[in-house]
Amino acid sequence: MGNPNATSAADASDSVVEVPVGALLAADSPRVVRVDESHAQGLAHSGRTLPPLLVHRDSMRIIDGTHRLRAAVLRGQDTVAVTYFDGSAEDAFVLSVEANISHGLPLTHAERTAAALRILRSHPDWSDRGIAQRTGLAAKTVGSLRRRDGPGPDPPGRLGQDGRIRPADPVRGREAAARLLAGRPTASLRQIAREAGIAPSTVRDVRRRIGEGADPVPAVQRRSGHGTAPAPAPVPARGRGQPLPALVTSLCKDPLLRLSEAGRLLLRMLDIQVSGLRQWERIVAAIPPYRAETAAAAAAQCARDWQELSEELRRRAAAQTPA
Repeated sequence: MGNPNATSAADASDSVVEVPVGALLAADSPRVVRVDESHAQGLAHSGRTLPPLLVHRDSMRIIDGTHRLRAAVLRGQDTVAVTYFDGSAEDAFVLSVEANISHGLPLTHAERTAAALRILRSHPDWSDRGIAQRTGLAAKTVGSLRRRDGPGPDPPGRLGQDGRIRPADPVRGREAAARLLAGRPTASLRQIAREAGIAPSTVRDVRRRIGEGADPVPAVQRRSGHGTAPAPAPVPARGRGQPLPALVTSLCKDPLLRLSEAGRLLLRMLDIQVSGLRQWERIVAAIPPYRAETAAAAAAQCARDWQELSEELRRRAAAQTPA
């Protein structure tokens, strides 16, 4: 089943056939107590025709109808009516859970939790809401189970109830799109979206934000902790002692800075600083004595402006550092 919102019974045959009772295997069910004898007795003595059992064709395991099968045995029947499901064993289990949620004896909370964990392992690309709908749990509960007991790293995207794939971590998806846009600025929105695992509209927003010199990830997403990717860390202390050329070279490798107009302006300004450091003696010698004081005052003002920029950047970095 690709879409967690699609009903697995759609893969079941419409035809009803009679199958020998002995040919059927016990259900692969999340129930701790497989058969409630009193419930089966009630069905057997009800006198009404019971609906067909749903059976996984490949394994002949019951998907839905364990108590109806027991009732048929209590009635002395040799055969029972079934419809077949054609699909994987994993999808058959999901359908069994869904059937037990919608009718019959309800599953306990512990049984539904165990079912959700198993579905998380067999369908890790399904959204929390999709699994919650199937198991009768809250989406937040499924999300907590995924983080605590999930089967390893999240896939890059999750399949929503509407059949659309969305990034498991929107922060990473946006950052991936920003890197792709920097490396291939002429690529189409759909190409970038496909590779980053996000929607084309999100790529368009990333491109707009970068063009404006803003973070490609909205601040609310970084603060929400929705994804596992933390906000960019501030410049570590070891970087502050590095020579200016090394620091500028490191900044020039950042695709987000290269892609935005404001980022490119900063890199050009820093590059001029690096070039000037290498030619200080020539610069000093070229300034006429009567302009030395004015040039010194201009240089001092530039230093103060750069210091103010440095302090603002450090305040911003400190504000984005996780507590």
